[in-house]
Amino acid sequence: MSTKLYNIAHSRAGDKGNTLILSLIPYDEKNYELLCKLVTVDKVKEHFKEIIHGPIVRYELPNISALQFVCQQALAGGVTTSLVMDTHGKTLSYALLEMCIELPGG
Repeated sequence: MSTKLYNIAHSRAGDKGNTLILSLIPYDEKNYELLCKLVTVDKVKEHFKEIIHGPIVRYELPNISALQFVCQQALAGGVTTSLVMDTHGKTLSYALLEMCIELPGG
């Protein structure tokens, strides 16, 4: 069964210069392992292929049941140089939640 991430998780975004930091947190901690398995760096790169132009590193944070993606070259230069509307990348946290994943057993 296919579902969008927003059905099982929420997200937060942060920024530092041209680097976007996206956190993905399941509503229910039992879905943390599922997110670890299904939300890979390659899947995130593909999902944001038109926006994120640098490398992406994923960190697993099992103590708080969260994933964090550090995305380089993601904010069109950063807050002080970008001409895009959302220079902080806050809307990209919701864009991450639009990603479809295939749930097991579907």
